Amino acid sequence: MPDVRTPARPRPRPAATGGPGPGPAELLDFVRRTAADAPLVASLPLDPEGRTWIRLEGPGGSEAWLIGWPPGTGTGWHDHGGSHGAFAAATGELTEQSLAAQLPTEGWRTLELADGVDRQRTLADGRGRAFGPHHVHQVLNLSPDAHAVSVHAYYPPLPLMRRYSRTGPVLRLEEVERPEDWR
Repeated sequence: MPDVRTPARPRPRPAATGGPGPGPAELLDFVRRTAADAPLVASLPLDPEGRTWIRLEGPGGSEAWLIGWPPGTGTGWHDHGGSHGAFAAATGELTEQSLAAQLPTEGWRTLELADGVDRQRTLADGRGRAFGPHHVHQVLNLSPDAHAVSVHAYYPPLPLMRRYSRTGPVLRLEEVERPEDWR
């Protein structure tokens, strides 16, 4: 089944190098407060096979999403194109696997990661985390039978996402997605 997408009202996208916007701490506060909004979380249609999402208005021109995760789904390895952000679990439990290393943004297709760069954390019940503009991670719902719902926010709004594959210590850039690819 395809993912269910609910469009939001169009709004201007600030330039990636634009003026001050919300920082990681403000985005983290927003995603935690939004994750605690039980009626909003309950309004997300859940699909048994694919992720679902609703676009939200984030603080200060940020981009925000309410995302539903069926059991066994995940994002794959990716970054956020230089945007910083935050996310929080609203219901269920999500596992984040991330790299504690700043990767070059251009000029490579394959990297061998050093030992000790892998991090893993589990988020549930309103727990969240903020991250900087060079964050590379994947988010997974490892539950065999329970949906999870989370809230994500990014500033500036995502200019692109780089998608990676990983085999052991080898990380490979697979594709670059732009907002027009997500419509």
